[in-house]
Amino acid sequence: MAVDNLSNTVVDTSRLYPSRPLPGVGAVVLRGDEVLMIQRGKPPRLGQWSLPGGLHEVGETAEAAVIREVMEETGIAIRVERLIDHVNVIQHDDDGRVKVHYLLLDFLAVPVGGRLQAGDDAADARWVPVADVDGMGLWEETRRMIHRGAELLR
Repeated sequence: MAVDNLSNTVVDTSRLYPSRPLPGVGAVVLRGDEVLMIQRGKPPRLGQWSLPGGLHEVGETAEAAVIREVMEETGIAIRVERLIDHVNVIQHDDDGRVKVHYLLLDFLAVPVGGRLQAGDDAADARWVPVADVDGMGLWEETRRMIHRGAELLR
């Protein structure tokens, strides 16, 4: 771990300067007019609200990865409906080298069981009205995925 001087946040140095993009998954889990959100308990974006998700592990499908991540972070079992979209997160250092590169796949899902509780990398987990997400200071791509997921589920 190290501190990023630009954002003053702790960074997992094992993920810096990757030899290839790191694949990640996220879930827009919708229950009526609410979306499942987690408050990040670990870097990056420590303390910020986000969609549940994480890194895709070797040997699992992207759908299995997102089902696992949602269960680990929230205690909620989900059924994946479809892929919403992908997001590239690419950051360069002052010398122009790629410092961070994630390829994130965001899926639309619905809850099918479980009990809501923050776990694993989450400091908190809760259902949030979709109408409230624009005022939560979320990353622009997170808001876009939530609104796109809500449109697709209608």
